[in-house]
Amino acid sequence: MKSYPDVDAYIADRGRWRDEIVRLRAVVRQSGLAEAIKWGKPCYSHRGANVAIIQPFKPHLALMFFKGSLLADPEGLLVAQGANTHAAMRVEFTSVAEVDARADGLRALIADAIRVEEAGERVDFARRETPEPPDELVDAFDADPDLRAAWDGLTPGRQRGYVLHIAGAKKAETRVARVAKCLPGIRLGKGLNDP
Repeated sequence: MKSYPDVDAYIADRGRWRDEIVRLRAVVRQSGLAEAIKWGKPCYSHRGANVAIIQPFKPHLALMFFKGSLLADPEGLLVAQGANTHAAMRVEFTSVAEVDARADGLRALIADAIRVEEAGERVDFARRETPEPPDELVDAFDADPDLRAAWDGLTPGRQRGYVLHIAGAKKAETRVARVAKCLPGIRLGKGLNDP
C-alpha cells in the first residue's frame, strides 16, 4: 500500500476517479469532519471516531460509512459492502454527475453519522451467527480431536473469520489448502489475521 502524507498528495497520485474524489471530498469536508489518510485512503472522523472513508474500486468510487447500518437513509443511497458485512455500508458513484446529484443525500447521511457517534450508538453484532464450517474443516476436526477442542476455544468472531475465508474458495482443493494453512493459527487460539 502506498503511503501519502495527506489527501492532496493522494489525489495528485490518482488517475482514475480523480475528479469524482475531488468533488466527493468537497461535499464531505463541508461537514467539519477531520480528514486524514488511514489505510492508504482519505478517511473522515468525528472526535477521533472514524465515520467514513473514500474507496476507489475498478467499477466505482465509494464513500463507505463505518456504521452505515445505523444511518437513516430515506433516499436509499446506501448499499451493503457484502453479504457478510453488518456495520459498513457505502454510497457508490461512477461519475462526477452522480456525486453532484447525491450531494444533499450525502450531507444528510454524514450529519446522521455524526449524530450516531455523538450518541455513542454501536452496531449489535450479537445477532451474527457463525456459519457452519465447510466440509474440509470438519474433516480436519474428525482427524484431530485436539484441533476441534482448539476450534471450540476460539471466539465466535475468530471462528467466523476462518469459516468465511475457507468457504470462500470455489474449488475443494483450494479449501483443503486453506484449511492446512489455517491450522497453526487455530491451534494457537489466534484469529485469521492475528499476528
